[in-house]
Formats: sequence, structure tokens, C-alpha cells
Amino acid sequence: MKYFNTEGSCNPKEHYMVCLDDRLGYIKKMLVDRKKYFIINRGRQYGKTTTLRALEKYLKEEYLVLSLDFQQLGSEDFADEATFSQALAEMIIRDFKMRNPVGGKAYEVLKKFVGKKAGMKNLFICLSSVCGKSPRPIVLMIDEVDSASNNQVFIDFLAQLRSYYLNRDRMPIFHSVILAGVYDIKNLRLKLRPDSEHQYNSPWNIAAKFNIDMNFSTVQIASMLAEYEADQHTGMDIQKISEEIYQYTSGYPVLVSSICKCMDEELPCSGAFVTLSSAWTKKGVEAAVKQILKESTMLFESMVKQLDIYKDLRGMIEDIIYRGRKITFSPEQKSISLGLMFGYLKEENGRVTIANRMFEMCLLNLFMAEESGNDIYAQGGSDRIGFIKENKLNMELVLKKFVEYFTDIYGQKEEGFIEKQGRKIFLIYLKPIINGAGNYYIEAQTRDERRTDVIVDYQGEQFIVELKIWHGSEYNERGERQLAEYLDYYRKDKGYMLSFNFNKNKKVGVKEIRVGDKKIVEAVV
Repeated sequence: MKYFNTEGSCNPKEHYMVCLDDRLGYIKKMLVDRKKYFIINRGRQYGKTTTLRALEKYLKEEYLVLSLDFQQLGSEDFADEATFSQALAEMIIRDFKMRNPVGGKAYEVLKKFVGKKAGMKNLFICLSSVCGKSPRPIVLMIDEVDSASNNQVFIDFLAQLRSYYLNRDRMPIFHSVILAGVYDIKNLRLKLRPDSEHQYNSPWNIAAKFNIDMNFSTVQIASMLAEYEADQHTGMDIQKISEEIYQYTSGYPVLVSSICKCMDEELPCSGAFVTLSSAWTKKGVEAAVKQILKESTMLFESMVKQLDIYKDLRGMIEDIIYRGRKITFSPEQKSISLGLMFGYLKEENGRVTIANRMFEMCLLNLFMAEESGNDIYAQGGSDRIGFIKENKLNMELVLKKFVEYFTDIYGQKEEGFIEKQGRKIFLIYLKPIINGAGNYYIEAQTRDERRTDVIVDYQGEQFIVELKIWHGSEYNERGERQLAEYLDYYRKDKGYMLSFNFNKNKKVGVKEIRVGDKKIVEAVV
């Protein structure tokens, strides 16, 4: 029986997975057939290895494919040029023997190279001979190139590839070269000479663009679920569930598989979802997301580590989440480039935004956990008992208590502080109130420097809370109408608004207003 896989590469004979034929056909036609050298660099668990394995099979009738993995090399193999050249030659020979019997005697010249302690120059003379004798054009794939990227000998290896690429009309060499890893080699701080400073230059400036979107679309997710449904007969609404999964993941491959795996294997064993059919619902998707965010996964751990290393990237993400800061997209900007490379950020309508809702929820949880020792968080925790009655959250009372607390502690702060910190303070206050039984996320479509909509899920009930900076009565009334329209989209009759007002004559407190057929509880601080 097939299952949803979240560990390592996927195999269509063993796992439920999206169909990659369109992707593979494009790579072959537009890149491999055109003799391109290129890089597949995407974030962790983005399906790079799965794509390479599938591409290897897709190309085998027309090409001889060498599929290498630099994780199989030890640190000692990068000790010097001769050691690396020997280790690489031995790896290529093993791959010829295992997967390329049609190669015949093409690799015999490499056998003579092994053991001679020769360097990179002699290795490429041999590789050129191998490519010349091969009965088919050779495509070289190297996975996990990041593990070698800071070694000088790897830079020398790239330089040789580049040199032969530029002169391939005069001497045979690989038909196409594909490197895969998280880091884009062109953007790494690589040490090109032992006595040089670290810089961004790279000998891999011959690489063609790899512009293929490796996120899953709702159509692809639906096709995967259709195969699952044919086996399990859950009665799910495939289109609706596909769209719901996409709303949380934006198609990030491992997150899609993680949600499906949780709904298939974990939820039916829990008390809330007695049957498999009950798990494959909108509530099931929400429960799976909540469960995954509680776990310590490799993907989320890697995110935390990278944000610890790259402080400017972290600062940019905090500005986007808390302040709704609009950052113009520019891939040349270092923090944006890093965020794109790791898969944490994306471009949307010329602006930088968080790549998907689950990443944003994970980041919010991280930032909130770091704030758990401060007075705001403690206040929310101590007030919590008064907000929960019969497992129901009284959001109106939450706003009333927050207004009292905020006015008492922060009422005299200057405008700049409130504008920068106000929404963050409310989110910190709210976190311990819903912790364990609920979650929240910020709606990306409405986030900007003036307005942020927070969607709170608590025990299956949703609350729409608009947080905004006061910019006059006219703007406020427009915000009320926007919230009413947003409530209509979510099929809600009641919404909540928290305004940070700098007008000295403002009336602090909570009131209820009506906009059309919608009821809005509006709090002003």
C-alpha cells in the first residue's frame, strides 16, 4: 500500500506523489537538450533529490546519466586537489558500474587514473576522453553540492567545468551538468584563491536560469489526492481539501506531504477524528497543521538556525509580520536573496512576503516563545481564565482587558513606539490566551503598514480581528467597511477591530457598531 512520504526522495511505486512529467519534459527540452549547465537550488525538503531521481529515469533512453551525491564524500576527500580528484574518479566509476552498463569501455581510462595521485587537470583530461568514447552524450548530475561549496578544491572543480564548457566545440566534455542544493553557488562567499578575501565571485557564471516552479499547484495536489481516494474511499471533497492544503502551504512539497501524512496516519487515531473520512475534512486540515507546528521538524529547526545566523534576514521577517512593512522586491538585496534561497520569502506583486502561511505561523510561534518571559505574555496568561467559558473564547472580553492593560502601561508612549510595537504587543498578549487550544495567523492579503487582519482559530471557532493604525475618521470608516466585506468572505456575522489611535482627544474603550448586516466590536487604545 502506498503512503505519504516526508523522509528522503519519493518513489511513485511506493508513495503518493504529484506527477512530475510536465516538469521533467520542460527540463529535458529547454535545458538538457540545449546542452545547458544549471543549478537546482531550493530550500530544504523541496523535492530536489526526487526531481533528480525522476529525471535520471526520464533521460536514460537518450542520454548516459552520471548521478553523484557529494554527501558520499568525506571531509578528508577535500584535503587537496589530488585527493578530491581520486575520490571523484572512484565515485564516477562506481556509478558507471551500477547504472550505466551501456557505457561499455568508456570509463576504462578512469581506472588507469585512480591511484596515480594526479590532480584536477589530469582528471579532466580523462573525463574528456570518457565523454568522447561514450556511446551516448553524458549528463552529469551532482546532488548536495552545498556540502562541498566552501572547499577550495570544489571551486577548482567548477573552474575546470567552466573552462571545458567554453571550449566544448574543440574537446569533448559533459553534454549537460546539473548541480542541486540549497545554496546558489553564484551567491556564496567563496574563496577563489587561498590568499584572497571572501567574495561573491564564482566560476559558475555559465549557469543557465532554472525558473521552474517546484511548488505544487492545487491541481497537482488534487491529482495526488485522487489517487489516494481511489485506494481509501474516504468520500473527501478532493478540490476543497486541495485548496485548503494549498492555503496553508502555498504548495511547499514537504509541508503538503506532512499535512496529508498526518491526516492519513495520525488524526484517525486521535479522539477528535474517529474515522478516516472525518479526518479528510477542513477541520482535519486545521488539526494537522496545528499538530505539525507542535513538532520539532528538520525544516523548522533549519529555519531557526538560519535566522540565528542571519540577523538582518530575521529583522526583515519581523518587520513584515509585525508591522506589515512593504518591502520592494529586489533579489540583489542580501537578506531578500537569502530568504528566497532558503524558501522563507517569495515575491508577490513586486513586494517581499513570507513564503507560506505555515512558515508564518511557525515564525510567530518562535517569536512568541522568545517573548514568554516578559510582562505582556505573563499578563495574557494570568487573564486567560476569565476569557474561556465552556471551551469558548470571549474575544470581546479579550479586547476590553487588553485596552485596560495597554492604556495603563503604554498609554503615554510616543507615537513611533506604538506604531512599531502596538500590534506586536497585542499578539504577545493573545498568544498565552489561546495557547494549546488554538492558533492564529496573519492574513497575507490584508497585511500592510496600516492594517493587519489576524485570523484566530480556537476550538474550531474562527475570529477575525483587524489591527490598524489610526489615520483619521475617513480612513477608519473605510476600514470598518473593509472588515465587513472580509467577514462576508469568511461567512461571519461578527468581527473585531483594534485601533491604535494617536489623537489626543480619542475616546479609549470598546464599543459595538453595525456595518450593514455585520456587527463589529471596535476597541480603541
